[in-house]
Amino acid sequence: MAAVDKYNVESAEILANSALHLPITQAAPIYEQLLTIFPTAAKYWRQYVEAQMGVNNDDATKQIFSRCLLNCLHVPLWRCYIRFIRKVNDRKGVEGQEETRKAFDFMLSYVGADIASGPIWMEYIAFLKSMLAVNTQEETQRMTAVRKAYQKAIVTPTHHIEQLWRDYENFENSVSRQLAKGLLSEYQPKYNSARAVYRELKKYVDEIDWNMLAVPPTDSCKDQMQWVAWKRLLAFEKGNPQRIDSASNKRIIFSYEQCLMYLYHYPDIWYDYATWQAKSGSMDAAVKVFQRALKALPESEMLKYAYAELEESRGALQSAKKLYESLLGDAAETTALAHIQFIRFLRRNEGVEAARKYFLDARKSPSCTYHVYVAYALMAFCLDKDPKVAHNVFEAGLKQFMHEPVYILEYADFLSCLNDDRNIRALFERALSSLPQEESIEIWKRFTQFEKTYGDLASMLKVEQRRKEALSGTIEEGASALETSLLDLISRYSFKDLWPCSSKDLDHLSRQEWLSKNIGKKVDKSALSNGSSMTDKSTSAPSGVPTASLKVLHPDTSQMVIYDPRQHHGTTVPSNTTTAILAAPNLSNPMATVVGAASNPLSNPIVSMVDGVSSKAFDEVLKATPPALSAFLAGLPSIEGPAPNVDIVLSICLQNDYPTVQTKKATSLPSQRTAGPAPSTSDLSGSSKSHPIPSNSSFRPRDRQLGKRKDQDRQEEEESTTVQSQPLQRDAFRIRQMQKARGGSASQTGSVSYGSALSGDLSGSTC
Repeated sequence: MAAVDKYNVESAEILANSALHLPITQAAPIYEQLLTIFPTAAKYWRQYVEAQMGVNNDDATKQIFSRCLLNCLHVPLWRCYIRFIRKVNDRKGVEGQEETRKAFDFMLSYVGADIASGPIWMEYIAFLKSMLAVNTQEETQRMTAVRKAYQKAIVTPTHHIEQLWRDYENFENSVSRQLAKGLLSEYQPKYNSARAVYRELKKYVDEIDWNMLAVPPTDSCKDQMQWVAWKRLLAFEKGNPQRIDSASNKRIIFSYEQCLMYLYHYPDIWYDYATWQAKSGSMDAAVKVFQRALKALPESEMLKYAYAELEESRGALQSAKKLYESLLGDAAETTALAHIQFIRFLRRNEGVEAARKYFLDARKSPSCTYHVYVAYALMAFCLDKDPKVAHNVFEAGLKQFMHEPVYILEYADFLSCLNDDRNIRALFERALSSLPQEESIEIWKRFTQFEKTYGDLASMLKVEQRRKEALSGTIEEGASALETSLLDLISRYSFKDLWPCSSKDLDHLSRQEWLSKNIGKKVDKSALSNGSSMTDKSTSAPSGVPTASLKVLHPDTSQMVIYDPRQHHGTTVPSNTTTAILAAPNLSNPMATVVGAASNPLSNPIVSMVDGVSSKAFDEVLKATPPALSAFLAGLPSIEGPAPNVDIVLSICLQNDYPTVQTKKATSLPSQRTAGPAPSTSDLSGSSKSHPIPSNSSFRPRDRQLGKRKDQDRQEEEESTTVQSQPLQRDAFRIRQMQKARGGSASQTGSVSYGSALSGDLSGSTC
């Protein structure tokens, strides 16, 4: 909790704001506290130094600048520095001007490449122009210095590059028009290139938060987006967009330094910076970057290994050794990995004897785990070609780590490399006799696999039987129902991804094994009807059979229904539940199904399973079904196949006469409902639009729409015989239902309108 509060940005901002209103003697400790936690926070450094400048404390101001300038390449902070220098040197005359000029050069060498450095260049040029020239030689030197400053500024992508170019043109023309023509033509292409780069660079710079404080990496979206923004900017600079070899590396270094102001606690940025310096040939610079990185992140093992690797690669073995020893300093905090890596380092650089000597010492360390034994034994076996030493190391470790199944398996793998099958069997027997039952599962699995691969048939069957008997207590009740499973046979006679059966057979057997484990339990009918999706493949997989081959899921198509986005799990069935009934396969008479479901909902799986709705909820929907809809369902003929013929359904819909009482109720519906519009669905007429019910003052547009729909219905009735002679594809009904589900929607008051789904008229409603 303390670590979280330490980097609390809100608390830091409150402290910094409170320091603004305090005397410098009281504010200084607050600033020191903040800058200890956020050493690269340029805005706090600037606030601190301006407070010292405000009381004319020059010595403290110089000390603060010496602490922050080189680590905070921030233009406002550096402008504060040059303002202080000019203030101090203005009293010194010519000598002071020279010191100020040097300070400008120093500043521009560090932040002159910043996209916001335009004002610094302009201030520098104005300062050069203001310098006094006693004679012609000094005047010539002054003009040359101004020209060089302009020429550097106009090839630097900054916000003020266009203004600087115009000023440069005026300057050259004021000196000599004839000379200006040649110089401007020479620098015009360079300026154009810099301006184009500026436009691209600005896109990357605008994504960066320049007020962000350096905090350790978090999972927040803002921090991740800032990391991405900086990586993009660095990649852009590494591409050398200006194609200037001399200035390219300086700009990349500047970008990395600025990035570390904000991503100070990100080890990957430090590592990228150091490796880029090393690849560029600056090994000393890379070493300095690693040193700064370890100062920023002293607990990072990754950076210590990376730094040691760099030192070892350039032959500085003593420096690398000190880094490894720093990882081994505190015995209580030393990790097994540190022991292993130091043994490997000693083996590479000082020989076998040095590595063996350290291993003997590391064995006594409380942080020594079985990993150290395994690593040293394999090194002796693979590098030193000494299987005897490796065998002795494994045996020595076995006395201490017999309770570690992973160590047993590593030892078994080593013996397999020696083709020592006798000792492998002896090792398994020793381990199984000492390990508790729940920790011996992997050992039994490997023992069984070993016998299947290298043993004879008798030993193979014997070990399998012993494994079943030993692990019977850990397997779920009912697992012994099938003592000789066919899956065991498949496991014995398979090799890698080659199987003596098809994937379908494997799925069938895995379902059977799952059922055998659940014989004594209550099994849900849905699980039995869709066993392939309910089978626990991880538990049903036999020894040696990868579980990936068993995870072939096949959906139960008998339960498929049309999806309705209006339906919510656990609520009543929406209006298109009847659509699901119509679309159900092997339904000979829909009306009979509805009537039968009312008396015995569980007798029909469609009624009991459709959309996961209970039979009680389904009964409620049947009670609320309008007479017009019931009459329509009763008039439907028997069908065969997965879907009815859409043309037959349409013809029945158009030829039926529905009760006129419902139509009269619907006619008065607009006057009854004034709270808001109620959308209507269109199921079988082909329309997917919902029409809002108008108020009392707007009946004419609605009547016009109803008239159009009636005319359309008459036209469809006249063409019904032609349509029936050209049957559509079997999927047409499902496509229409899906279109209806997307277009139709129920009102928020819970009311459902049915009439337009049947005849184009509003014939019934349910609230």
